[in-house]
Amino acid sequence: MHNITLQNWSNSSCLSKNNQLYIEEIYKIFLQNPNSVDPSWIKIFQYLSLDKKIDKKNAKHLNNTTYLSSKHDAITNTPNQTSITSDIFNNTTYIQLSQLINAFRTYGYQYAILDPLNLQNKTTHNPLLELENYNFSSKNFKNNIDMTPFGLNKKSMNIMEVYSLLKKIYCGSIGIEYMHIINPKIILWLQKKLESSTTDLNFNDEEKKQFLKEIAAAEGLERYLGTKFPGVKRFSLEGGDALIPMLKETIRHSVHHHGITEIFIGMAHRGRLNVLINILGKNPKNLFNEFSNANKISNKSGDVKYHQGFYSDVTLNGNTVHLSLLCNPSHLEIVNPVVMGTVRARIDQLSIQSKIYHCDITTNNTILPILIHGDAAISAQGIVQETFNLSKTRAYSVGGTVHIIINNQIGFTTSNIRDMRSTQHCTDIAKMIQAPIFHVNADDIESVIYITRIALNFRNEFKHDVVIDLICYRRHGHNEADEPSVTQPIMYKKIRNHPTLINIYSNALKKQKIINQDDNIKLIKSYREILEKKQCVLQKWQPIRTNTTLNTNNLINNEDIKPSKHITQQYLKNLAYHISNIPAEINMHSRVKKIFFDRTEMAKGKKLFDWGAAEILAYATLLDQGISIRLSGEDVARGTFFHRHAIIYDQNSGEKYIPLEHRGKPLAHNKQGHFFIWDSVLSEEAALAFEYGYANTAKNMLIIWEAQFGDFSNGAQVVIDQFISASEQKWGQLCGLVMLLPHGYEGQGPEHSSARIERYLQLCSENNMQICIPSTPGQIYHKLRYQGTCAIKKPLIIISPKSLLRHPMVNTSLENLSHGSFQTIFGEIDKNILINKTNRVIICSGKVFYDLLEQRRKNQQHDIAIIRIEQLYPFPQLHLETILNSYYAHTEDFVWCQEEPKNQGAWYYMQNHIQNIMPSNITLKYIGRPDAAAPATGYLSTHQTQQKKLINDALHTN
Repeated sequence: MHNITLQNWSNSSCLSKNNQLYIEEIYKIFLQNPNSVDPSWIKIFQYLSLDKKIDKKNAKHLNNTTYLSSKHDAITNTPNQTSITSDIFNNTTYIQLSQLINAFRTYGYQYAILDPLNLQNKTTHNPLLELENYNFSSKNFKNNIDMTPFGLNKKSMNIMEVYSLLKKIYCGSIGIEYMHIINPKIILWLQKKLESSTTDLNFNDEEKKQFLKEIAAAEGLERYLGTKFPGVKRFSLEGGDALIPMLKETIRHSVHHHGITEIFIGMAHRGRLNVLINILGKNPKNLFNEFSNANKISNKSGDVKYHQGFYSDVTLNGNTVHLSLLCNPSHLEIVNPVVMGTVRARIDQLSIQSKIYHCDITTNNTILPILIHGDAAISAQGIVQETFNLSKTRAYSVGGTVHIIINNQIGFTTSNIRDMRSTQHCTDIAKMIQAPIFHVNADDIESVIYITRIALNFRNEFKHDVVIDLICYRRHGHNEADEPSVTQPIMYKKIRNHPTLINIYSNALKKQKIINQDDNIKLIKSYREILEKKQCVLQKWQPIRTNTTLNTNNLINNEDIKPSKHITQQYLKNLAYHISNIPAEINMHSRVKKIFFDRTEMAKGKKLFDWGAAEILAYATLLDQGISIRLSGEDVARGTFFHRHAIIYDQNSGEKYIPLEHRGKPLAHNKQGHFFIWDSVLSEEAALAFEYGYANTAKNMLIIWEAQFGDFSNGAQVVIDQFISASEQKWGQLCGLVMLLPHGYEGQGPEHSSARIERYLQLCSENNMQICIPSTPGQIYHKLRYQGTCAIKKPLIIISPKSLLRHPMVNTSLENLSHGSFQTIFGEIDKNILINKTNRVIICSGKVFYDLLEQRRKNQQHDIAIIRIEQLYPFPQLHLETILNSYYAHTEDFVWCQEEPKNQGAWYYMQNHIQNIMPSNITLKYIGRPDAAAPATGYLSTHQTQQKKLINDALHTN
């Protein structure tokens, strides 16, 4: 019992540097008066002092033995004492030894030999890692000490042996940071793996030959490309060649030992071509064609070769594993949350298929995400922090990600750490999630493989992120046309004379008599011959299937899917009632109770459906037909504007009740969809990128992301520009993601008015996505249902309302929900507006329609017609042309009216499209706010004045 207590205490983080002086001070007080300290400390000190003898002599010794002092006299052991457990505090050896071991665990990485170029200035001098600062007695250097309480791999050692072992573990080619972690189980697990097992890297000869072969492949490809295509951008991996055997080992180990069946990789440019050829098995012929511009011409815009993704199924010793390298633009690190979303989609998909809807994703997880970062980017790009923040949350967790940093020690042309970051290491950002960090010298390939296995075992054990900092160098410039010595003369002088990894490791294996010179030459020659033949270089695990796109169709054949017109009105009434009739035992908030009472009235046909009721009913019909739904965003469960209430919170217990999970007798008896709804973290960029990745992979699902306010999506502009709007044309990547962007001018200021419609319209071309502004509950119902059931997926941007959510004029009948469909345009709705009496036609979209309609009816104006366009892109040209043709004989005054400033909103987009279908003698006029730098005014009175003016201008009432 005593040794167990000692071991737990010695291994705990309470013995860190920050606590040592405090503990010693408490112990001094305890020696003088044991009853004067907290009882918990009395218990600890009594356990440590086996003979329970506390006297002034011990106190005197302790006063003279502080671990920070190097000038005090050494304390002499009592005769015949060879073990600290016999009388621990007679000479404080236990405290000193605990401090020494703890110092190496905490700071040993500072002295590790990590830089292959040996350019890192070792300015850090840590006295806690210097033996002389502990003043061990001379007998401690001669006599063995019982090491049982400390968890090291030998039962007894003298101080010099302990010190040598600690340096070997923590200060070699591997530097480990883990004492920042607060979970004692993780700390003890890592200490056991690092200290209890042998520190020798026991790889057999065949394994070592395999590592050499993989290094030869990594270097061989780069040299071949450099010779065949000199000066062409390829973002060479040279200097970081260890990445290839590292990834190979990651795949081997995770498949054989952890049952991984799918691996998704995200990375930027450097080394990407090497990974495509040597890991995923892309045919070199296709890559060479891309270099030679001989690749097939298609109607897609395409992308450069080092942005492309690749997907392959390979067989590894009888096990089939799916490998995916996701497409990624030049925006560094943005692929991180995309990978996580893709992985989470597969995890959720497997849980749905197994009918374990609420399964814990930390168990039985066979999907492995790998993110490969650049050292300058991981510490500088905010998306990294956002992604780390997602990692342990319920909505976004993927059971742990393996992070690999290709640490070139330079960012573009900047290598001075004082200009690159404010932390010692680029990996410090990972400490925010308590991730262990393994720094490793990339020129020591066996250390790289050793630490890779530990990292994978850790991830498998704790389902937690882990970071490997592969410290290497960049043999060429930022790209092959760059001259790096202009800005880094010292570094590149060193690099020019530095041997490559294949030379370093082959020489080591020659010394061990594992290979000879001829073996090495044959290895290099053999790989080059395969490239010359333009054959797949993978041999032991040949790809059985490859693809350049992740998915082309997101909908599995589902015979239960029915269009709206085949769903009976009675079925809808029953379904609406079941999801609105909340059990009496659920204690609802009074306001929420009123909402659900109204919804039951709508289900009974006593009231028309409002926006929230129609939206939830759309989800219910999809779920009932086997279509699962993921809805996420900031406060989506309730809805920013208090309209959705997809989750009800019991006011007494706080328990959740999800009405959509209680739908009554289903329409489809065999296939039931699952409803995933998540209030997201306060993020736009990472959260939206995650949902994009999720939507790429999920099948039989409707994926929706809602912005708290429409223009909050500004924070995710990279995701919108590079992925959502362009992924089909660049990479052939289809995506059915829905974005709900609340929009409407209600005087809430420049950040809460506009969803920036103009930005989305500017991105529209080649039928790449849909932009809709639905103005009725029926419209949102039909559009969401269509998006969930259509076979070919396109991103759907919905400019959703705010004040219209509860507007008395905004409602829909049950008959429309049952028999209607989405309308791209609504013509004039008032029957007393006659075409032959019309003097003006107002064309508009969104909320302003109701302002115009309300004021026109109030004014009793019967000579102005109002047309509202519900789908802005693809532009409904034929439909609008048909409607407008009926007015030309009697009307020449046509205007576009909008709430947004003239230089924003849909005006310029609409002007071009509408003017093109009008007769040449008619000019479309603009009515709305004048040009403005900001989307809206911040003053309510100004807003009201502007709004009144534009309505009056449109209705000729000035």
